Amino acid sequence: MKRTITTLVAASALVLFSTLASAQSYVRYSQDGGTISWGELRDDGIHQLVDAPYINAEHTDTIVPRDSVKLEAPVDPQLVFMTAFNFRSHITGEPAEYPGLFIVPASSIVGPEDPIVRPADSTNLHYEAEMAIVVGKRAENVAVEDAHEYIFGVTGGNDVSERNWQGSDIQWVRAKGSRGFNAVGPVLVKGADYKNIQITGRLNGEQRQGENSSDLIFGMEEMLSYISTYFTLEAGDMIWSGTMGSTRAMEPGDVYEVELSGIGILRNTVVQGK
Repeated sequence: MKRTITTLVAASALVLFSTLASAQSYVRYSQDGGTISWGELRDDGIHQLVDAPYINAEHTDTIVPRDSVKLEAPVDPQLVFMTAFNFRSHITGEPAEYPGLFIVPASSIVGPEDPIVRPADSTNLHYEAEMAIVVGKRAENVAVEDAHEYIFGVTGGNDVSERNWQGSDIQWVRAKGSRGFNAVGPVLVKGADYKNIQITGRLNGEQRQGENSSDLIFGMEEMLSYISTYFTLEAGDMIWSGTMGSTRAMEPGDVYEVELSGIGILRNTVVQGK
């Protein structure tokens, strides 16, 4: 049975602003549909930043109440790299020698509480709970042992996937990167231990996925090193972990939550597109 929206919102309010003592939490937000700004989340509100925290974390003189803003996706990437088959629970047989890598358009990203729109011709739209890292500075040919220096922070993601398109299309761009498919949030946390984060996915309040980032076949430092061998990563770019276990189709009205320990709960509702 679905939990009520009131219960969901109340629960998320408690988790959303709960942060690790040694970590810093950043958000992107808008007020009344206006300009989008970056801010650092603190106990007394959101302290506005001059720019994205990985570019310029200097504060302005502005502090806004948490409840006066709409949280946007806490990322602004040029490149979004995703990983396929990176948990043993999501594959059959032995893992591949190299990471399964693909790119989706940055325009596919939506934020916390934004709707996930099921396209009119979609019939098999699945959830995928994941962890994502955000790059902190330009990275080229980075050694694995140095990769931690290039990882700015961690956030949650739902890599929404149209399984029928994924099986029939030559490439996964439509199935994985259609407009609004990739929900991200609720916050970007600097200082989180991305090697030990519990990733939980819940469909209408019922747990469907759950595993730890320590179970990744290719860890995030390995992923950054591998990607930077072939591509130039810039500050703000994203690398997703890949998902775990098995998934199932979502229907309009369904609510999917992705919770990362120490990060918060990302929640989105599926709506039917025209």
